Amino acid sequence: MCGIAGILTQNGREENLDIPIQRMQQALQHRGPDDRGIFIAPDRQAAIAHTRLAILDLSSAGHQPMCTPDGRYWITFNGEIYNFRELRQIQIDRGETFHSQTDTEVILKLYQRLGSNCVQALRGMFAFAIWDDLEKTCFLARDPLGIKPLYYWQSGSSLVFASELKSILATQLPSRCLSVDGLYGYLTSGSVPEPHTLIEGIYCLEAGHWLRWHAGELSQQRYWSMDFTPATISQPEAVQIVRDALVDSIQHHFISDVPVGIFLSGGIDSTAVVALARQTQTQDVRTYSIAFEEERWNEGEVAQKVADRFGTEHTEYTMTATLGRELFPQFLKTLDQPTIDGFNSFCVSQLARKDGTRVVLSGVGGDELFGGYLSFQKVPQMVRLGKQIQGLGAIRSTVGMGLERWGTSTRTRRLGDWLQQAPTSATAYGCVRGIFSHWEACTLLQQYVGDSILPSRDRPTHLPHLPTLEDEVSFLELNRYMRNQLLRDSDVMSMSCGLELRTPLADRVLLEAIASIPSQLRLSPGKQIAIDAVPELPSWVVNRPKQPFAFPFEQWLAGEWQDLLHDFKHNRKKIPLKNWSRRWSLSILQHWLQKVSG
Repeated sequence: MCGIAGILTQNGREENLDIPIQRMQQALQHRGPDDRGIFIAPDRQAAIAHTRLAILDLSSAGHQPMCTPDGRYWITFNGEIYNFRELRQIQIDRGETFHSQTDTEVILKLYQRLGSNCVQALRGMFAFAIWDDLEKTCFLARDPLGIKPLYYWQSGSSLVFASELKSILATQLPSRCLSVDGLYGYLTSGSVPEPHTLIEGIYCLEAGHWLRWHAGELSQQRYWSMDFTPATISQPEAVQIVRDALVDSIQHHFISDVPVGIFLSGGIDSTAVVALARQTQTQDVRTYSIAFEEERWNEGEVAQKVADRFGTEHTEYTMTATLGRELFPQFLKTLDQPTIDGFNSFCVSQLARKDGTRVVLSGVGGDELFGGYLSFQKVPQMVRLGKQIQGLGAIRSTVGMGLERWGTSTRTRRLGDWLQQAPTSATAYGCVRGIFSHWEACTLLQQYVGDSILPSRDRPTHLPHLPTLEDEVSFLELNRYMRNQLLRDSDVMSMSCGLELRTPLADRVLLEAIASIPSQLRLSPGKQIAIDAVPELPSWVVNRPKQPFAFPFEQWLAGEWQDLLHDFKHNRKKIPLKNWSRRWSLSILQHWLQKVSG
């Protein structure tokens, strides 16, 4: 796990690449504290940088940027390829020679032989760039599920790319104008949606895509997409498919030359990861959890009980309002982009890293794959209701407008927003998962971007044809909430302290294995298929009411944290901010804006 950055230009020797690339590398030092390197092409058309967190082949043979023996191809790579040993052996059998035990060299040799098709063979999380010093082209790719980030900015014929937005800003090349689309997405959902960022002109390469830069021109292509086409599968067959896929994924995600730990919340997903790790691994397993003094949010006792059941080396950290307050300024410095979440990931990452762990597994992805959120029930209900009242036409829209502008609760206002839109799973999902309604977001936007053209309420949503409404919800959870918020927060917060976070339940091979299971089985209530597939799960975990891993922010903000958020007394439009998540989202945005402008 590392940080990557680069600058590509046609101007060659006219460009001063040394200072900007050094600034980019320095901005990524936290992602890779073990080693760093920079390569500048002889004709100065390319400069690529790397900061390394050594996980595989801890020797100097893993130094990056890495090149082929002839000096033609140069790679800077962030991530882990879990099937690299199989891919390496295949190439050795074909006569290839390797000089390291790294997955980086495997990617480099695959690209040398297959070109852009190399991404089809890779299982893992990755973002990488390969410079061809002969043809003067650069190939950039991001993993299918978007676990590893890759940002880029193009100006004329030049391209700048990096693992984090702050690294691109460190070059001092892009202007720092706010993106209307990015900010609107943040206000309505709590995270900035791909491919946008909060800075106009800087984009995030979407998951499952690659870019090619040549002679100042960019081409982009999708190389992978989700497919939920159902097959005829019985319930016992479905359970076995899920079991085999989970075991396979856990085994692959434990590939490492350093010890691997697990984030343990006491829920079904993280407990399943621990249970299967115990089935597949012979070494000691470390687990980490956070407990709270506030009983309503505390899962510490359950996590400890799980750790005792499976015999892990467990470390628990009791988080209080006072300790959280002390960590909050450091969290704000860590932010790459604003997010309504992330503080929990930041705190548990700090705990694991201080214990000496470099790699951890997380249960992210289980709810999205197996229907664990309330959205799987609420969204289909809303769509069916919306279609029943769609014939009301103008009356429906008028009522919706009234609720959105004058409703007394945030939920009522979002419902009013939804009533003014077509009754689709995407619009219903936005209502269920949303923060501010469309009108509220546009009103707030004007405070930040003035008289810019505001987004339309009826924005097109690109949803593929899927068999059922439940499959559509799964697609939305995977591609919006998980990718734009959970995975992005997990990456930024873990890497802020040089920790690699892996997600065995958010794995392309796992997803492809279970995607053909009909939704009535795969998304059965209570994640029943996952429970059946992991009979090692204790009954006292399975039968507990679902409780998301969350911090008692509302209680803290009413007490010891009340002065940490910005004062919104001058809320001229009287947009309701009583809900703590709304105040939190705007305050995090303000903190980020001050940091970026400062």
